[in-house]
Amino acid sequence: MRYAVVIEKAEGNYSAYVPDLPGCVSVGDTIEEVKQNIQEAIEFHLEGMQEDGLPIPQPTTECEYVEVAAVVG
Repeated sequence: MRYAVVIEKAEGNYSAYVPDLPGCVSVGDTIEEVKQNIQEAIEFHLEGMQEDGLPIPQPTTECEYVEVAAVVG
């Protein structure tokens, strides 16, 4: 499966979350680290759901970038 991951820059690190898996979050000092950490977090999250007998959510979130003109004010 392929899940969308949102990565955000914080003050001293990066955080990531998976919109289709509420509660599945991770952090890292670099983008590369947070990507590795969230991949491991997704696997762990799905294993836990499976062990608890919960249905595994299908990925439904879509991501897209939209360009807009800069607002000068």
